[in-house]
Amino acid sequence: MNTHLIGTDVNRIDGPAKVSGAAKYAGEFFASDMLYAVVVSGAIAHGEIASIDTHKAMKVPGAIEVFTHKNRPHLAWFDKSYLDEDAPTDGKPLRPLYDASIHHSGQPIALAVAESFEAARYMARLVHVEYKAFTHQTDMTMAVQEAKRIEKSNRTGIEPPPKPRGNSAEAYAAAAVKLDKTYHSPTETHNPMELFATTVVYNPDDTLTIYDKTQSVSNSQLYVTNIFGFSKSDVRVESPFVGGAFGSALRPQYQLYLATLAAKALKRSVRLTLTRDQMFTLGHRPETLQEIRIGANTNGDLQSLHNETMQATSRYENYFEVIANWSGLSYHCDNVTMEEKIVAMDTATPGDMRAPGAAQGVWAIETAMDELAVATGRDPVELRLQNYAEKDQNHDKKYSSKELKACYQQAAERFRWSERKSTPRTERRGTSLVGRGMAGGVWEAPQLPAAAKATLAPDGTLTVASGTADIGTGTYTAMAILAGEALGLPLNRVIVKLGDTELPVAPLEGGSWTIASVGTAVTEACKAVAEKIFKLAAGLDHSPLKHASFKEVEFVNERISLIADPSSFVTLQAALAAGDGKPIEEKTKSGPNLLKQHGYKSYTHSAVFAEVEVDEDFGTVSVCRVVSAIAGGRIINHEAARNQIIGGIVWGIGMALQEQSETDHQLGRIMNHNLAEYHVPVCADVHDIEVIFVKEDDDIVNPIGAKGLGEIGLVGVAAAIGNAIYNATGRRVRDLPITLDKLI
Repeated sequence: MNTHLIGTDVNRIDGPAKVSGAAKYAGEFFASDMLYAVVVSGAIAHGEIASIDTHKAMKVPGAIEVFTHKNRPHLAWFDKSYLDEDAPTDGKPLRPLYDASIHHSGQPIALAVAESFEAARYMARLVHVEYKAFTHQTDMTMAVQEAKRIEKSNRTGIEPPPKPRGNSAEAYAAAAVKLDKTYHSPTETHNPMELFATTVVYNPDDTLTIYDKTQSVSNSQLYVTNIFGFSKSDVRVESPFVGGAFGSALRPQYQLYLATLAAKALKRSVRLTLTRDQMFTLGHRPETLQEIRIGANTNGDLQSLHNETMQATSRYENYFEVIANWSGLSYHCDNVTMEEKIVAMDTATPGDMRAPGAAQGVWAIETAMDELAVATGRDPVELRLQNYAEKDQNHDKKYSSKELKACYQQAAERFRWSERKSTPRTERRGTSLVGRGMAGGVWEAPQLPAAAKATLAPDGTLTVASGTADIGTGTYTAMAILAGEALGLPLNRVIVKLGDTELPVAPLEGGSWTIASVGTAVTEACKAVAEKIFKLAAGLDHSPLKHASFKEVEFVNERISLIADPSSFVTLQAALAAGDGKPIEEKTKSGPNLLKQHGYKSYTHSAVFAEVEVDEDFGTVSVCRVVSAIAGGRIINHEAARNQIIGGIVWGIGMALQEQSETDHQLGRIMNHNLAEYHVPVCADVHDIEVIFVKEDDDIVNPIGAKGLGEIGLVGVAAAIGNAIYNATGRRVRDLPITLDKLI
């Protein structure tokens, strides 16, 4: 294929709109009859509302209404369950203002609505609430005795651990080298720059146009129609731009429910934006405890592996992530047992956060493998290579492609791994100890059904459209590249439309499947348009393409040329002029080729190498250098792909050293609920980062050979940093984040 766009460095086509302020986000749309709403958050972790007084609030000038569980309208929600395919079905999602029950701290208990934002905010402060508090439990270490084992899952794409293979207990007992360690990862909270917001425009015909912060407009539409009894044609949801989400917007959040409730009841347009504090009352990465037992021979060959994982969930939903399974997938071992257990607590239901399950699961197994390397005197890279998995033993299937060995080799060479000193505390720079560590990474590479539409206008402008989102990952640009490539157009001749329920239905943007799913649909729609325009070109008088087949031509530089003789061509404009003056439009649906993919599993892989400096006196850690090699199939936009991996690495630095939602268990409340106290990496924490894309050809994973990169950039980073800290200090920390108090 003659590629003029794919694999090059392309600036984001949505960049000018974002930097100029022309890009509108959910909380920035306006209507002439706009009302403003502010949420009143509950102050206890578990109990009931004894009384709620709104009289003072309703005396504020401009006050319209305060909605509570006592005066909420009747809703379809309460007559039937809402099916959320991307969330637990074992249990019931939080129902704001349903009754007096309090399930977690910060739960929305009232909604103040006024003619101005300032009035609504003041009203919210004047709502007086008395509570009847019950005993709550938010401390996972105290609640583990109530853990329940997961045997099945109703969540789409979420599978419990497979049945044990071999006999891990017997193999562990017979092993010459034994490791039995527990790894703890804390609650982490999504903190996208854009706050959760919904603007509901109430139209004169009683229909709604909703601008929502979401990773799936279709999911938000389904939510609203099911709960409020609207027909699908009465609700249009748009989300053209999303200011980050990281999984927090996979399922509809409570601001959508409350804003729609107010708009429907008052027959007015309503805007509701949550505060940063309230962002901590939504989903979060669940706290986990992983007990990993490894048995090996003296050479480091794995003989037994047992991972028992416990993760926190809410009392009203049995949410869980795939955590333990990554241990059984990453390395070859014939005796493996994996268990997943959930611990119910008085918190909000956790939610998918970038690389859900793998972020914690891979961190633990990659740390344990480093410990095994130390125990057996093996080099960490060599240990991984000798235990290399040539197939997915969890599913007993081949890999569609796996270039992890090349990742190890190229990253190690670029990092100068051979210069590493294996004995801790032997390298210094000034007052700091220097250490180097590494880890592998893995994430799934699925393709989901998706639809897209391509329209080639008579002037040669191509518009491609799909209902998927762009959450900041560069989806607009990637789709433009694929479309431009298919028809030989420059990017300034391509228009991309996303994030609208009026467009062809596509899966939510998440799971690193968008490029594979929607990208394939866009490519196929454009190919269908190309076939039509080719017929017009071949039908021209004296056309050099008259006797050619579609497979014998290529679309380059706004021309349709013979592959064998590029000087024989017809311009797109000439071909379009032969038409009837109407646009050429094609809509296609694509999905995985189950017959071709049968017997295979698809993943992205990475090798991450990190260098740290640890101040011996103060215990402060600086990540000086990171090299990450990625096997992610065909790279569509090299610049955006690199940015995705760098972003994941920065997040991995935060996961390793900083991020933790601190709960006061006496109050059952997250205390560092702002960006001043919830620490994330800043520029001073981020130094040299190098990304290598390893060549990987995969014609099984999907027709365009691309794999998503959103998650793989994060997976493995925290383990590499932790392993480097051990190499520097000789201190093994199995409790994230690795803060200075754990090193002094």
